[in-house]
Amino acid sequence: MGYAAAALFLPPGTQIGGSSAAELKRRSSLICGRKGRRPHRQGSPAVVARLFGPAIFEASKLKVLFLGVDQEKHPGHLPRAYTLTHSDITAKITLAVSQTINRSQLQGWYNRLQRDEVVAEWKKVQGHMSLHVHCHISGGHFLLDFIAKLRYYIFSKELPVVLKAFVHGDETLFRAHPELEEALVWVYFHSSLPEYNKVECWGPLHEAASPGHGGHSAAAAAAATAAAAAAASSPSAGAPPSAMPRKCPANCSCCFPPQSLIPWPQEFEQPQAIAGGQQQPQA
Repeated sequence: MGYAAAALFLPPGTQIGGSSAAELKRRSSLICGRKGRRPHRQGSPAVVARLFGPAIFEASKLKVLFLGVDQEKHPGHLPRAYTLTHSDITAKITLAVSQTINRSQLQGWYNRLQRDEVVAEWKKVQGHMSLHVHCHISGGHFLLDFIAKLRYYIFSKELPVVLKAFVHGDETLFRAHPELEEALVWVYFHSSLPEYNKVECWGPLHEAASPGHGGHSAAAAAAATAAAAAAASSPSAGAPPSAMPRKCPANCSCCFPPQSLIPWPQEFEQPQAIAGGQQQPQA
């Protein structure tokens, strides 16, 4: 910076630090000309990267609360639900593991406005364990309807991180019962718009929680197809069901819990399921 200032008073042919005085004058004029001018910003690359870049799970940002549950008790015998929220300000994730949805975690104007929580429950249906995950896409106020397509995209993109948080936060359960990572994941998208009001099969939990996985990805389609093929080829070997699991019509010991732990409309009990983005015929 001192060289450039001195060059204003030297002959053009003078060499300073390997550069001519003329060259240093040119640099000085550029510096002086830019002084006080703020560069034009086309947009924040951090925001763009966060929205369209890969979703990454960071264990250091996860806070886990165990509320009245045995950390090792199999969810086929004791109700088990997950309530996950996050803060846009601190980027912290809070996961509550309890016998029902943690309603206190969903209070406050911010949560009621954003509706970015994810809630889930374990179910045993006809002897098969599965994880049922619920997301609110739109409905409740017009702002959510206006950005329903974007919300569906963001939830689909971030859900592998959510599932990873379930597995990491409830690690004692999965160490005691590693077979739960083979359970199918069913994702319910609740929306006032028909095109986003649907349910998808994301395949086994250990695959659905992997980076880059999603309901419409090739990995999800392959996982759901493999699960369906396993059930069709070996129905008596305890293979997972290929269609939406349905409870027995009467009281039984092969279905648990008897009622859903999710206090949201259960319009998906008799739906046409979507596996890996491909619609299945209703059973």
